[in-house]
Amino acid sequence: MSAAASRELSRAIEAFAGQVYFAPECHSGYATLGFAPSPRKSGDVELPDGPAYFCSRGAALGQAPGEVIAATFGVFNPAVVVPAVQYGWTLTDAASLRAARAQGSLAQLRRVLGAAPDGLDRALVLLHRAVAGLAVAGKPLFAGLVAEGLPEDPLARAWQLADQLREYRGDGHVNAWASAGFDGPQIGLLTELYRGLAPRSYVRSRAFSAEDLDGGEERLAERGLARGGVITEAGQVAREAIEVATDAVCAPIVANLGDNLGELVELVGGWSKQLIDAGAFPKPRA
Repeated sequence: MSAAASRELSRAIEAFAGQVYFAPECHSGYATLGFAPSPRKSGDVELPDGPAYFCSRGAALGQAPGEVIAATFGVFNPAVVVPAVQYGWTLTDAASLRAARAQGSLAQLRRVLGAAPDGLDRALVLLHRAVAGLAVAGKPLFAGLVAEGLPEDPLARAWQLADQLREYRGDGHVNAWASAGFDGPQIGLLTELYRGLAPRSYVRSRAFSAEDLDGGEERLAERGLARGGVITEAGQVAREAIEVATDAVCAPIVANLGDNLGELVELVGGWSKQLIDAGAFPKPRA
């Protein structure tokens, strides 16, 4: 039950927390600081500029170099991340980006959900409970968000708490697949097959070259996990084991919420659906 509950909560908060990466208001704020605007849309959703994405999300770590941000994110090609971050820090600083990120996120949330969406007060109680006492060890992005503190505005506070939960699971996920001996290309390729996506579809958003992906496929084949764009039974087991390990990291969240986890899923999941329907976050892949 704990594993299923952990994944259910992750799905529920994903769009509410992650809409920050697609908010036109964020893109405009970053452009004011010197970054490029959104380069294109995917359907109705505005996609982020690469350097703005890496620096704005990585700003939770402070004025971190590209190597540190690439290591923390894990799934992106360092050869792309490092120069993008180096360029970004010639334009602005971490504090300015954190402010633009928070302001843009809140602006989109207010535009789509209103200033006080139904259930906000109760969701805040549960979100505070969910993050209470979570350990920061091995969770760099979560720790950076905790260090930022929380704003007074209730909707902004709810978003930042959800962002903390999202990064907590994300940090744990990187730890899980890295400790299982995977690298960025391998985990991207294996995850596509595990989720039933076409080979080399979603992983392309991680900026790896064709040569990087060729090498990743060779290493997966050597381990007996995937061959010819088809995941093996061993690959399915290995990839599921990573999710199970991630769920174990998130067990304290599930314990904190107890019988109220379903209530938080319903509240924040409803907001996430509104954001997806409004084109503020990509629709889940089939």
